Amino acid sequence: MHTEIRTRFAPSPTGGLHLGGVRTALYSYLFAKKHGGKFILRIEDTDQSRYVEGAEKYIMDCLSWCGIESDENPMIGGPYAPYRQSERKAAGVYSDYAHQLVKDGHAYYAFDTPEELDKMRHEFKSALNPSPQYDHSTRMNMRNSLTLSKDEVVELKSQNTPYVVRILMPENETIVFNDLIRGEIHNESRLVDDKVLLKADGMPTYHLAVVVDDYLMKITHAFRGEEWLPSAPVHILLWKYLGWEDQMPTWAHLPLILKPDGHGKLSKRDGDRLGFPVFAMNWRDPASGDLSIGFHELGFLPEAFINLLAMLGWHSGTEQELFSLPSLIELFSIERVHKGGAKFDFEKAKWFNHEWIKQYDLPALTALVHPILVEKGLRITDRTQLETIIGLVRERCTLLPEFYTQCSYFYQAPESIDIDAIQGKWTLEKQSFFNEFCGRCDQVSSWDAVQIESTFKELAVEKNCKPGDLQLPFRIMLVGGKFGPSVFQIAAILGKEDVKRRIRHVVDLLP
Repeated sequence: MHTEIRTRFAPSPTGGLHLGGVRTALYSYLFAKKHGGKFILRIEDTDQSRYVEGAEKYIMDCLSWCGIESDENPMIGGPYAPYRQSERKAAGVYSDYAHQLVKDGHAYYAFDTPEELDKMRHEFKSALNPSPQYDHSTRMNMRNSLTLSKDEVVELKSQNTPYVVRILMPENETIVFNDLIRGEIHNESRLVDDKVLLKADGMPTYHLAVVVDDYLMKITHAFRGEEWLPSAPVHILLWKYLGWEDQMPTWAHLPLILKPDGHGKLSKRDGDRLGFPVFAMNWRDPASGDLSIGFHELGFLPEAFINLLAMLGWHSGTEQELFSLPSLIELFSIERVHKGGAKFDFEKAKWFNHEWIKQYDLPALTALVHPILVEKGLRITDRTQLETIIGLVRERCTLLPEFYTQCSYFYQAPESIDIDAIQGKWTLEKQSFFNEFCGRCDQVSSWDAVQIESTFKELAVEKNCKPGDLQLPFRIMLVGGKFGPSVFQIAAILGKEDVKRRIRHVVDLLP
């Protein structure tokens, strides 16, 4: 019987959405869509102490900007609602499973106080075990349902003594599972501590919730970062202990996104230190007020952002590097996801954006650039002309805000002029040329780039000047510096009166 592919992205609403998280969502989305399946967004807010107001909406906004649309999520619902773990906990989804695990001998109640836990970590600390854990070597020295009598456990529970539910990890068992990226993985149970499954407030931890939710939501493939590999044995056993082993999703632990030097996982601190974003969109920490700039606000196109993320750990098998989201869906193959981490290269990221800007649909690009220019104070009345201008300058722009520098001189005379670039080679002959060229402008019958260039070069020949020696000062007179597209195209858009004004202004500044 055919089983529908169902993948999920399950972030915690605790802060900004790291580009590694977006990549996890992207790969999960691509895999589902490649196989005609469903992609689900689930909010894992089990840790209420770290919950941040507004973070859930922020996550959904980020995914929407990226074009990663979920088929089921907290906002639109779906057949397995609710899609927030806090709401599922309120409905009693998790606690019954935790108590069933205790009943079946796979978990136990632990009544230890924080002081007793600290005492254990101190007393069992040694050179060989500098960080003791609550595991097979310490559990029988603690206050739990393994060491207490049934009557004592009942008494403690009747007195509402706080307790947690911990998984009872076997002492000598090799836990084996298959990973789509890493193949067969073996773990020794004795190296894993007895993780808390249900907290004292009745909220499940990630370990219990992720298994229960994946089962109830019929998730077939679970994509997550390789940092979750140490927890995999716990999850594998829970699937087994709950009797759902034959319905366990296929795992795919994705490689890390590394710092530019390749040493360690990329973090927000690295971005702050090296001057690039690590979040998809702007995130302001509500506690500190600190603002972290996102790729969106820095001026990345969503297509470029998705493209660069896809290539951080996956390869198409060809020399091609630019892919649209539909192309990625068509070509994506989990077999081409690398095991090793991928170094983040911000210069390469900007290259992707530059390439996408060059090939982007011009009306769509204009729609993105227009508000940036207006916010900067440019008065734009002719949308068709703006589209022409953007088409001329876009090859010179790497980030969207750079369009202001490349477009502003079309709408206002430059505030500063690079006089030094003209002055060193300024002569009376050049002065005479530009004075006379202003008069010739009035004689140009059709004010377009071809006619302007023809008039310009004809006068240069008459004045016995090299046209190439005159074009740089002409450019600086019009735009203020050594940049911009064809100077004759610039002049055509500015109009003859504006061109004459700018020439005369600069000529008057020169000795």
